Amino acid sequence: MRLSEFKEHLNELSSMNIKDIHGISIPSHFHITECGLITKNFLDCGGKERTEKHVNFQVWLADDMEHRLEPQKLLRIISASENLFKNEDLNIEMEFQAETIGKFGLDFNGFEFVLTAKQTNCLADDHCGIPQTKPRINMADLSINISHCDPKSGCC
Repeated sequence: MRLSEFKEHLNELSSMNIKDIHGISIPSHFHITECGLITKNFLDCGGKERTEKHVNFQVWLADDMEHRLEPQKLLRIISASENLFKNEDLNIEMEFQAETIGKFGLDFNGFEFVLTAKQTNCLADDHCGIPQTKPRINMADLSINISHCDPKSGCC
């Protein structure tokens, strides 16, 4: 999800709810402790220099069970940090504590935000000899003409 989409959804909501990747609601007393720009400069395995940027929000649970982050307050936090993003409409990444700090994508299901799993990938598969994934074919969908293959014909 891009920052502009996130802000549009926040403008439509009266409360802030997030579900984790297992569909479990993150307790409503969560905090957003960071809103920032992450820039990653790297060399992929094919030798190409790359840069990735995204907006990062860190979700944290504290012991203050009465805390509630309202969508309008989060919009004010974003507004205060937008000079970091230099008007770029970047993708969002959410950090949330699991066994270690997990990094997640973000989606919206119509009434609440949902953390999504992120995947690693080879960015230079043409240089690494990674075979292209063959399309999966459902055998039931194949139209095979078996009328010429009589069990008595010796072809099978």
